[in-house]
Amino acid sequence: MNRELVGTRLREARRMSGLTLRATADALAVSAGTWSAIENGRTRITADRVEAAARLFGVEVEILTAPHEPPGVLAPELTWRDFPPLELAPPLAGALSAFVELGYHGSTIRDIAQRANLSVPGLYHHWPTKQHLLVALLDLTMDELVRRTESARAEGDGPVERFKLLIECLALFHTHRRELGFIGASEMRSLDEPDRSRIAALRIGIQRMVDAEVREAKRRGSIGTPLPHEAARAVVTMCTALPSWWSPTGPSTPSDVAAQYVDFGLDLVRFPR
Repeated sequence: MNRELVGTRLREARRMSGLTLRATADALAVSAGTWSAIENGRTRITADRVEAAARLFGVEVEILTAPHEPPGVLAPELTWRDFPPLELAPPLAGALSAFVELGYHGSTIRDIAQRANLSVPGLYHHWPTKQHLLVALLDLTMDELVRRTESARAEGDGPVERFKLLIECLALFHTHRRELGFIGASEMRSLDEPDRSRIAALRIGIQRMVDAEVREAKRRGSIGTPLPHEAARAVVTMCTALPSWWSPTGPSTPSDVAAQYVDFGLDLVRFPR
């Protein structure tokens, strides 16, 4: 089995089933760290465990193990610029709606169940606490954002081009996925440990991608800012704040905003034009 391909399919199947990484690991009797490594293709998974995962997620084993991507099944996104509609299991969709409107602490399990068209006992059957739902949503957010930013960065030739692509990617994500971006920015404080530190580390990793490109551009003399570290922080903060004001009913499309923010970012680092 191609462990990277199988890992990607396992992650997508888990997300489609609405299970968190931790709940999946518990159900399959592995640590959360091991399951994360499996999903990211860093360690192999046995055939028996693939079969157990398939049963847990409600998919056929062949979907997870076929040597090529089956047409129409768990199809990957075309590029990091493409944003198909977000499809969430009803409990996660209900939680996302409630957390955005009411905040994590202002939401109740009953609020979430009503938005998911479920009974409270029905919701509790798979999601014992609000915390499990919040962790699942932030895992989904960071998983998608990390994959997109890594893909965007890989397309660039030179630090300035990579910097521009990272800004574009961050701006597109925080407009197209503004609800996920909103709770990602506003509800980190509501996470319990160890999930808070784990997800914070992923956020820091994205910041460091931008830091590295700005630092290298400065070293090469391509930009003029005397404060590359601070400029890189300002650019990322600017992008992550988009969900607090941008609206799909407004005059600017995500692509418009991304182009504007690339220009803002270049101005911040004093790129000569």
